[in-house]
Amino acid sequence: MAHRNKDTPSKFRCSKKKPAEEPVVTGPNMDSLGFQAMDSNIPGLSQVILRKLNMKSYDEYKCQNVYYCSPECQRANWPVHKKFCKKLKLVALDRLVEWLIFTGDIPFPMETWTKRIQEVKGWEDWFAMQEHLDEKLGAILTGRYMTILWANAGKPKPEEGELLESIKRLTSDFQSRPITIGLGLHAFSIDPYAKPITVHVAGASHIETLNTRVIDYDELTRIFPGHQGIEVVMVGVDVVDGSIMRPPLTAFGPRGRVYLSSYKGLYHDFWESQVETQQAARPDLVVGFHPGFHACQDLMEGWLPTLLLLRDYKIPTLFTMYNEQELKSSLKILMELETNITGCGANPFASLKPEQVYSSPNKPPVYCSSHYIMFHGLSSPPYEPIRELEEEEDKGE
Repeated sequence: MAHRNKDTPSKFRCSKKKPAEEPVVTGPNMDSLGFQAMDSNIPGLSQVILRKLNMKSYDEYKCQNVYYCSPECQRANWPVHKKFCKKLKLVALDRLVEWLIFTGDIPFPMETWTKRIQEVKGWEDWFAMQEHLDEKLGAILTGRYMTILWANAGKPKPEEGELLESIKRLTSDFQSRPITIGLGLHAFSIDPYAKPITVHVAGASHIETLNTRVIDYDELTRIFPGHQGIEVVMVGVDVVDGSIMRPPLTAFGPRGRVYLSSYKGLYHDFWESQVETQQAARPDLVVGFHPGFHACQDLMEGWLPTLLLLRDYKIPTLFTMYNEQELKSSLKILMELETNITGCGANPFASLKPEQVYSSPNKPPVYCSSHYIMFHGLSSPPYEPIRELEEEEDKGE
C-alpha cells in the first residue's frame, strides 16, 4: 500500500468547526541557520509551514512524497505511479529549495519590464527581460545558504541543472501573484498611470501572507514604472501577522510605489467596517487566489455574501484556480449567481512549481493560479464559457 504526506491547502479542507490548535512540535536540533531558525524572524514560522503541509516535523518536510511498506507494494504500485513520479520528484526538490525564499536568496534582483504587459506572453518572455540572468542564478546556486541547505538536507545534492530549474520554478511561483494582478488590471482597462489604484486580495491566508514583506509586490512597479501609486490589501481570516499587518490607506499612497497592507477578517465584514466607513479605499480590482468556494457547501456559504457584494457593486474581479476542473466548477457557480463573466482560461503566468495537493500520490500535481475567471457585475447577454472550453478541448484532440 502506498502512502504519502498529506499537504492539502487549508482552502480545500471543509469543516464547520475551526480545528483545534495543534501542539507545538519540537523538531530535531538543526544548524542555527536551518529550518527552525526561521522563527527568529517570525515566531512560529516553521510551525506554520509544517501545518500548511499537514506535517508533524522537519523530518517529514524533507522526505520524499511517497513511501512504501514493502518492495512488493512498490512494484505493484509502479505502473500507476510512474506516470507522476518525475513530477513528484520536482515537488520534493522544490520544497527543499523553497527555504531560499525565507533566507532572501529568492527572488533575485529583478529588472523593470522593457515591454508592455500585453507584449509579454509568458515566463519565457519574462525571463528574457532579466539582464545578467545566468550570473544571478549562479550566485544563488553557489551561495552560502544553498550550501547549508544541502549540508542539512539528508540526501544527495542534485545536479546543477536541476537546481537551476528549481530556482526558476520558485521564482515564477513568487512572482505569479503580482503579475496576475497586473494582468487583471490590464484586462479590465484599469490604468495605473491615470490615477492611484487599490487592489483587494479577498480570502488571503497564510499562503499569500506567510513571511510576506512590504516589498514583495514591487513587481507591479516594474510592470508599470512611474505609476500613480498602487495599494494591495490582503483580506482574510487566516492572514498571518507580520510586516504587512498595517492598516489600509484612507488616502492615496506614494506615487510610483506599491503599498502592501492587510486586514484579518472576512471580506464582506471588511467591506462593511472599513470600506463603507471610508477607513479603507474602495477597490478598483478584487483578486482571489484559489478561493475554493466550489469545494464544499461550507466554503460556499462563507463566500456567498462576498460574491454577491462583488457582483452587486460591480467590482471588477479576478479569481484563480489550480486546474481546469476547478475552473469549470467555479464557472458553474458564478453563472448560477448570474455574474457577468468577462473572461476565463489558462493563466500565462501560472506558477511553474508543481504542487501535490491530493490524498493519493497517483494523481497529477497542480500549479498555483494555473487558470482564471474574471467577472464584472450582473450578466447581460448570455455567455457560455464552459461550452467554449469544451469546444477548445475537442479541437485539440
